[in-house]
Amino acid sequence: MSEELKIFDKNRNEIGVADRDEVHKHGYWHETFQCWFVDKKDGIDYIYLQKRSNDKKDFPNLFDITAAGHLLSTETVADGVREIQEELGIDVHFDELIPIGVIEDPIETNSFLDREWANVYLYHVKEHDEFNLQQEEVSGVFKATFNDFSDLCFDKKSEIKVEGFEINELREKIIVNKNLSLDKVVPHRKEYLQQVVKQIACHLS
Repeated sequence: MSEELKIFDKNRNEIGVADRDEVHKHGYWHETFQCWFVDKKDGIDYIYLQKRSNDKKDFPNLFDITAAGHLLSTETVADGVREIQEELGIDVHFDELIPIGVIEDPIETNSFLDREWANVYLYHVKEHDEFNLQQEEVSGVFKATFNDFSDLCFDKKSEIKVEGFEINELREKIIVNKNLSLDKVVPHRKEYLQQVVKQIACHLS
């Protein structure tokens, strides 16, 4: 099914609407919604990453932003909160999110140029939140200490420990602990990751 996206110039002036495939083929700037989950346990701050499904066309099995997606031409930024419910099965109201800015997030591969104006938000996980994954999109959810993730993004560590769960082919939840390096993360630019980490750090108490 075709997805129509608003397209922009490099100064964020809206210049029209295009099909998602055309947007990536020609490298048009477009808007996305991104939400990073964090929480605190025993005085330690954690950040959550989703593991993309093996069925994904782009970057299968890589780790990524907790929840994210493209904003359609008919949607506002607030409508992007649907991505959290769709991908993770958690109902979140837009007013529960903390805005941390609009950040350039271009990703270039041999097959497409994904130039995103990312509307980035932060969500503090609540005790009653329970992940119910959309398996076509997400195969698992993991968390790392925020300090470890920051060190990974700033090249202070080459590998960090993450813990979480994956859903197997039998739809069973399997607890998993593993090591994570940046080559197992969707190839966001270092500038993007570092800016996100800096902004999130300002909102951790």
